[in-house]
Amino acid sequence: MTDAATLFGLCAAVLVGLGLYGFIVNPQPLRKIIAFNVIGNGVFVLFGAVAHRGGALGWGGDPVPQALLITGLVVAFCASALAVTLLLRLAEEAESVTLAPDVPAPAEPATDARDA
Repeated sequence: MTDAATLFGLCAAVLVGLGLYGFIVNPQPLRKIIAFNVIGNGVFVLFGAVAHRGGALGWGGDPVPQALLITGLVVAFCASALAVTLLLRLAEEAESVTLAPDVPAPAEPATDARDA
């Protein structure tokens, strides 16, 4: 039977794997930001598992990984807010937020004055 720390470690590995897949596959910047947050959440779950496993003495857990976890959550939130703000600014200026190469817009069919 597996203990809670091992289960949380496996869940962290799944979250990091899903985030890496989404980060590599999706060309849209907003989806890349979300995938990067999923990767970060996997790392946070891993830190929680390490803190739980480090608390084998019966205290509440190891305080150092818990402090890193709290600090990482604040930094990740601020970085996500900055990235979304920059993405919105890019959408205002460029009117496009995709990372795909520029494809020219299809030409409108020419209208003849005699058809009207």
